[in-house]
Amino acid sequence: MKLATLHQIVLVGLGGFVGSVLRFAVSGFVQRWDPGGSFPIGTLAVNALGCFAIGALAGLAESRQVFGSELRLFLFLGLLGGFTTFSTFGYETHALLRDGDSFKAGLNVVASTALCLVLVWLGHALGRIR
Repeated sequence: MKLATLHQIVLVGLGGFVGSVLRFAVSGFVQRWDPGGSFPIGTLAVNALGCFAIGALAGLAESRQVFGSELRLFLFLGLLGGFTTFSTFGYETHALLRDGDSFKAGLNVVASTALCLVLVWLGHALGRIR
């Protein structure tokens, strides 16, 4: 197994920084739409947007070979890895269950999973259009 070079590590780290800042901004912006703050809509929005983006970029990469290996590291592992928040998704779903709100926890699991899978498919299909 080949070890990552310092250059590759820096690319992923910079992408992760940008993605994390974007996650913070987008999630906070969208979460304001839920005045009661009782449903993690910001996390759902970030996951959905991230899934669409990775699908579209993967479709472009496969159909047109537009990304070199360094840009792929930056975009896919760094930026989108820092942007999507499935660890936060797990924590927030757990918190809903812990607080006795199994309906919202179930809704969060179904909506996040189904919506994000559909958006990966859609993004990938759109990314492959010539």
